[in-house]
Amino acid sequence: MFLLRDIITYVRRIVKTPSDAVLSDNLIIDYINRFWITDVDARIQVFDLKTKYQFQTQPGVDQYNMPLYDIQSETIGQPLAEDIAMFPVYQGFLGPAYINGVPVKFQTQRDLFFNNWINVVQNLQVVAVGTGLPGSYTINLPILPNFTQNPLNPPLQGILRGHVDMTGIIATGNNIDPPLETTLNLDIPVANVFPAVYITTLDATGQNVIVSDSGQFLVSNVNYGLLMVPGKAPYGNTAMPTPYSVTSNTVNYFTGVINVDFPVVIPAGQNINVQCYYFQTGLPREILYYNNTITLRSPPDTQYLVELEAYLSPAAFFNTSQALPFGYMAEYLARGAARKILSDTGDTEQFMFYEPLFKEQELLVWKRSQRQFTSTRTQTIYSQGYNQGNNSYGNYSGVSL
Repeated sequence: MFLLRDIITYVRRIVKTPSDAVLSDNLIIDYINRFWITDVDARIQVFDLKTKYQFQTQPGVDQYNMPLYDIQSETIGQPLAEDIAMFPVYQGFLGPAYINGVPVKFQTQRDLFFNNWINVVQNLQVVAVGTGLPGSYTINLPILPNFTQNPLNPPLQGILRGHVDMTGIIATGNNIDPPLETTLNLDIPVANVFPAVYITTLDATGQNVIVSDSGQFLVSNVNYGLLMVPGKAPYGNTAMPTPYSVTSNTVNYFTGVINVDFPVVIPAGQNINVQCYYFQTGLPREILYYNNTITLRSPPDTQYLVELEAYLSPAAFFNTSQALPFGYMAEYLARGAARKILSDTGDTEQFMFYEPLFKEQELLVWKRSQRQFTSTRTQTIYSQGYNQGNNSYGNYSGVSL
């Protein structure tokens, strides 16, 4: 049974356009996709799309974006393929959450999370002084051991890394997260970059000179963050004045060594300061989900398996006969796509005639999910057995673990 072909046929019957010359299959597929991807999850939450998201942590990395689908084509064997840009794989995340199988707290409010895990800015004064000459500065942060070379295994402490969020990844045009570059990618908007390391000083006129990390990393070593000059929105961030390499305009998040060429000459004797976040690694005990980004505390010291509840975005587009996973939704999707076509063409009479039939199908689809959602008893403190819901990992009351 070719469900996609059946849906296309049913859409044609509803909108009264049997000929491909009047309304092409590709245009109908576009309407089906738009209804399936952008409307369904906002109208009803389908139980069949509930799933599990899991990933392995990277040592020393505390922030992870929601994954994106690669660029896809929505045509079904037609010569003129239309690419569809990157799209979030999931509609969102929710608890319960587990790390290496251990239950952890899941937060969606920044204040509750950072009240437990306070981000204290380390204001490091006079880590270097200006020379009055152009050239590179090597800064050794006093809060880290300053290894002469990268450690073979990640140390138990480091400094937090800058971050590019999911929208910033989309702006790069490459589904690589985090961005790995040899030179700074200037296509990422300012609002989607969240620096974590700042090098500050003054120029000869007394104006601030500020350099920060960029959330982009050296392609040859992901523990080196590329430095930039922060600017104004939308695209004001600028690259440093010299080509990037391991020894120029980078910050090593494990060793604490910063190599920087300032965009202006720093007067002789002028203090150079650094602001950063110091951390000790360990087993993460709490998760924050905010701005489509997962933040872990503590930052992981090794690879850990993170597991979250999620709703899948049905964005595996209709370019194969297997693209529609749930046959019981076929008529609902057909009526939803036809509804959008009738709306766009201004056929209000047909729209109003078919609207009750569309809503009937929506209720039938939702009934299937409702049976699943209501098959489990609502939990109370008396229904969870031992110790009335309080286990050794806490009861999600907001108290630090």
